[in-house]
Amino acid sequence: MTTLITDSQVLADFCQALAKAEYVTVDTEFMREKTYYPQLCLVQLAGPDAAAAIDPMAPGMDLAPLFALMADPKVLKVFHAARQDIEIFYFLGNVIPAPLFDTQVAAMVCGFGDSVGYETLAAKLANARIDKSFRFSDWSNRPLSDRQLDYALDDVTHLRVAYEKLAAMLAKNGRAEWLHEEMAVLTSASTYDADPMDSWRRLKPRTNSTKFLAVLREIAAWRELEARKRDLPRNRFLRDEALLEIAAREPKTADELGKVRALSKGFAEGPIGKQLLDAIVRGAAVPKEDRPQLPERVDLPAGRGPIVDLLKVLLKLRCEENDVAQKLVANTSDLEAIAADDKADVGPLHGWRYEMFGKDALALKQGRLALTADGNTVRIVPVPAVAAAQ
Repeated sequence: MTTLITDSQVLADFCQALAKAEYVTVDTEFMREKTYYPQLCLVQLAGPDAAAAIDPMAPGMDLAPLFALMADPKVLKVFHAARQDIEIFYFLGNVIPAPLFDTQVAAMVCGFGDSVGYETLAAKLANARIDKSFRFSDWSNRPLSDRQLDYALDDVTHLRVAYEKLAAMLAKNGRAEWLHEEMAVLTSASTYDADPMDSWRRLKPRTNSTKFLAVLREIAAWRELEARKRDLPRNRFLRDEALLEIAAREPKTADELGKVRALSKGFAEGPIGKQLLDAIVRGAAVPKEDRPQLPERVDLPAGRGPIVDLLKVLLKLRCEENDVAQKLVANTSDLEAIAADDKADVGPLHGWRYEMFGKDALALKQGRLALTADGNTVRIVPVPAVAAAQ
């Protein structure tokens, strides 16, 4: 029978029992279509021998024992694709689950491909078929059906097997440290606590007019703070296209603001419109030396395009040899940076990525390695020092 915890004391007892386990598997169900912050609707927890779903919406439910378990340094927390789940714990309980094991990242390290889904991983490692028909359920509706709860608990019960097998693979191939480097990013508060003054970057403006960018930065930060305060999705409060149009037009009066297509007359003439106009003024007043700029596009030196193509082949080859997802090692921007600069500050030239790929990438670029076809395969061959120097 499915276990649903709706009582604070039962939750405290369950978390106390799980605190003795070496690890717990964790998942959440949430809604976010109508809110800025995710609305937590269900938390699923499993230890090696027990599993339960926790109803955070139950009257009087105190989640403090759950947050304490998430912060317990003696218990490993296992998630699949953890980022959104961690964001919920961070904003709701001011806690980042740690130590952390993300099975999606571990699977990429162990050769299961780029961003492998949970159902694929469960099928391959736990021989389990995940019914995803409830993926888009309204988890805020009560009561939850037994089928919904069974579906939700599948996400943590099969995760136990996936974790244990992936952990064994990492121990065997000596790549546990690779995973630790990735988990450091997921467990950093800076990953989730974004500065509103940086929110303009997600709009991907196409002009480098510094005045336009200064206004856009100010009004995007204003929208971000207002959306948080009202707990509304950014685009439900004010659409991205409207921000870009406002930054381009730089309206100075409510009448001019009301001519922006996405804005109603009531919005423009009301107190919110006044706040937006004030933000426009602040952005326009930023001194030239303090205005933001888009990063300069680095054009590859003449002849470096083919080097990028060679680096792509080398990346594919090294990742296939090492059973590592290419996405985890390098992207096209990284390869272009390496082609342009031997000392580029990119991931493939640091840490385990350097050992696996980066040092060979530099050697290939510098003529100390070559790629050659051998039947149906591509091989990496060293270039004699004399030939490399010519």
